[in-house]
Amino acid sequence: MSVMNGMNISASGMTAQRLRLDIISQNIANVNTTRDVNGNPYRRKTVVFAEKDVTPFGDILMKTAGTAGNGVKVTRIVEDDQTEMRKVYDPSHPDADEDGYVSYPNVNTVQEMTDLIDATRSYEANVTAFNATKSMALKGLEVGK
Repeated sequence: MSVMNGMNISASGMTAQRLRLDIISQNIANVNTTRDVNGNPYRRKTVVFAEKDVTPFGDILMKTAGTAGNGVKVTRIVEDDQTEMRKVYDPSHPDADEDGYVSYPNVNTVQEMTDLIDATRSYEANVTAFNATKSMALKGLEVGK
């Protein structure tokens, strides 16, 4: 594996985790949004990752030799339609239904903060790996001195 390949893998991880942080921030910002453009309550969003799939012959050969992958990519951002919306009794709210209940987003702030910490630590790990790879490359250039 080349030095640049290692840096590219770390960079793809940082890019993916940054998007994940943005989505988590969006979820937290919309924790009380009862109506979106379509008139529905906001739904929690999550990011789906997958391994980058580059298939030139050299990459296939290296994969069979047992080397590292090609990095990570975001395949899609999905809405969580499995978790129920929070129902709060507030008949004076403009978005209340006929029974007086308001549907609030299915965003759990504790879960979002946990995911935020996880994404931050993953980002930091990729920064550390990137800097270690960069340091090894610089030391390699100093060998001839």
